[in-house]
Amino acid sequence: MPINFYTPEYYVFNNFSAHAIEFRGKLYPTSEHAYQAAKCTDPVGQEAIRNSRSPGQAKTLANETYKAAKDLDWDRKKVIVLEEILRTKLAQHPEAQEALKKSGDEEIVEDSPTDYFWGEGADGSGQNMLGKLWMKLRDDR
Repeated sequence: MPINFYTPEYYVFNNFSAHAIEFRGKLYPTSEHAYQAAKCTDPVGQEAIRNSRSPGQAKTLANETYKAAKDLDWDRKKVIVLEEILRTKLAQHPEAQEALKKSGDEEIVEDSPTDYFWGEGADGSGQNMLGKLWMKLRDDR
């Protein structure tokens, strides 16, 4: 039975979960803040994203307000950067370690109906890259 992120037991796998991380020398309120700031090449934009009030606002700032400052090589880097962020989250939060251990050998699925890259999409045909990264981290332990 696949493990879906949006259950309370495994919500820690969600980038919007309230788990602050210290990443590349700065404190971010969530892993989503860190991810969105990492794709921005404008230092002012990076700080605005890092200091935004919610992960949703961080995403909006990165994708709309600072869209022109997106790293031109981001599509090549994004999986590598997110893996680094998730490793950081895992190292800094025992509850993430516990959830990963508890997941056993089950498939971990980011069950977003709208995201076909990071999630499984509405019809299950998505790449589920976020779930795959968590399973990779689990396999590495």
